[in-house]
Parts: sequence; C-alpha cells; structure tokens
Amino acid sequence: MPDPTSETDHLKGRGVAQHIRPLALVLFRRDDGAILVAPGFDPVKQQRFYRPLGGGIEFGESAEDAARREIHEELDAEIDGLKLRGTFENIFTYLGQQGHELIWLYEARFTDPAFYAQDVIIADESGAKFDVHWIQSDIFEKGKAPLYPDGLLALIQATASTDSAV
Repeated sequence: MPDPTSETDHLKGRGVAQHIRPLALVLFRRDDGAILVAPGFDPVKQQRFYRPLGGGIEFGESAEDAARREIHEELDAEIDGLKLRGTFENIFTYLGQQGHELIWLYEARFTDPAFYAQDVIIADESGAKFDVHWIQSDIFEKGKAPLYPDGLLALIQATASTDSAV
C-alpha cells in the first residue's frame, strides 16, 4: 500500500503558520456531476480529505490572477469563464497545528476539453507530482469523504441547481 502521506506532499507548509493565508481555489465540474479535487491526508487525524485546486495569493496579485496562475502552474492548463463563487474563512487543524485561511473560490472551465476525459490528472506543485481526481459530488454528500473548506459542498449544491455544468 502506498504511503498515504506522499499524496499530501503538495500540501506541506500550507495553513500551519501563525498567520492568515490568502488562497484562490478553483472549482471545475464535469457534466456527469464530478468535481476536480486534490486528495490530502492528515496523518495526525488519520483522515483522507479533498479540496479544489489552487494556492496562495502573492503580495500585489489579485485573487483572480492567482487562480489562473495556480491552475497554469499545477496543470499547465488554460481556463476561461472564471467566476467568483464565494469567499470562505477556514479555521482548521492540520498536522496537529491550527491553520487560518481566507479563500476566494472561483469556478472555471478548461479551454482544452481533454481535461474532462481523464478521471485522474497528474498535477505538479514545484516539482512534486500528485494526482487530482474527478470525483462525483454525491460521495461528499453521503459523508464518505470530507471536502474542504467547510461550506464548499453547500455552495456546490446551491449552484448546481442554477447553473449548467461543464
């Protein structure tokens, strides 16, 4: 069995410093109801979890620019239709330490439809490869796996009924 912490290497150092970390995350949906998420694992809690792709907003960078940059860096992908879906304050415990994030959550579409045909996509965070997965949102609705940040699932459910999926 592979080491479950290896799939979380791309998350190391995120959210455990004693400051508020601004993040831009991007939600992608397929027309079959799946959303694109990165897996994580907290060895202290022995908990696997998922969250959308994205990352830190750099000083002087807008959240929208950070969202585009992060997706380009992680997936070498271009996106369009970027739309702000909401903001979240995320206070959490990871690796036994408290973290605090302010999150701008966007929704977008890939310009290359090939991204929608793959169930697993290899991503890259500063040379560390990790898999991202298209997972049916009902997995999260049934409580089989946590989706972070808290409140994201409710937003997905609310916007699924008002928007057409990609």
